[in-house]
Amino acid sequence: MSPAPRIATVTLNPAVDQTVLAPGFSLDTVNRAISSRTDAGGKGVNVASFLAHYKHKVTVLGLLGEDNDKLFTRHFSELGIVDDFSRVSGATRTNIKIVDHDTNRITDLNFPGPAATAADLEAVERQLIVSAAEGLDWLVLAGSLPKGLPEDSYLRFIKWARMAGCKTVVDTSGLPLRVALSAKPYVVKPNVEELRYILGGRLETSVEVAAAGRELVQEGIGLAVISMGGDGAVFVSEEGAVHAIAAAPYVASTVGAGDAMVAGLVHAHVRGFDLREMARISTGFSLGALGEVGPRLPEVARVEELAQTVCLAPV
Repeated sequence: MSPAPRIATVTLNPAVDQTVLAPGFSLDTVNRAISSRTDAGGKGVNVASFLAHYKHKVTVLGLLGEDNDKLFTRHFSELGIVDDFSRVSGATRTNIKIVDHDTNRITDLNFPGPAATAADLEAVERQLIVSAAEGLDWLVLAGSLPKGLPEDSYLRFIKWARMAGCKTVVDTSGLPLRVALSAKPYVVKPNVEELRYILGGRLETSVEVAAAGRELVQEGIGLAVISMGGDGAVFVSEEGAVHAIAAAPYVASTVGAGDAMVAGLVHAHVRGFDLREMARISTGFSLGALGEVGPRLPEVARVEELAQTVCLAPV
């Protein structure tokens, strides 16, 4: 029996995710919430949580505010996630998502979070080396960078991973994504808007998106997955390109839906799935997250059921 794959995620700008249900929410007036929940969040944290839901062993690293880390430590303990976060002074930021099911509108209010320093980044890098002392198979770099860190912060982790024989997944945006792409990570998951920023062009149809994905693969990316929002996602590798699309049966919240797809991609790679199987299951992960309030997945059987509703078309 082969050993379980060793997976780690890095979240440099985590967040306390507060999801508020407020029917009839509108601006410039008093709104009443009917419920709310608070979760340990941040893109890499969410990816780790979804992988742990599928019984993968995961280590989380990054920068966590020491003033309010109890929510995170409890969450990691409950899911069996190894907590190797570096603690920094101050509090982890809060992201608020206001969900109005009456109008199917979701309003985000994201806070900037505490600033970080070069010393903080070096602490994460040192901890990664310690955590990976017995080897590491997958490293997921996800989310925005906190104020104070340079745009090439992910670059150093990708270069380290390549020397360590570890595959990297990058899910970020803007200049940090552009710089990260120069280091040729194994998997990238931009959305259409982010890819337009990198490559230019219209990118309005799945054919145009697939062509852009092929450009990334030809430049050395192993797998490019481009999210098209309600129009699904395009998956491109040396195997080919497929457009995956499925109707979400119910949208409770969009929190973590993209992160669930990243977790599905890692899960699929670990299981040795081909491109079509990978597109199905990772989209199933995303659909599952859409049906839950907060960053979580339904039961595994439900995720697998949702994956079978995904339609695939070559592009």
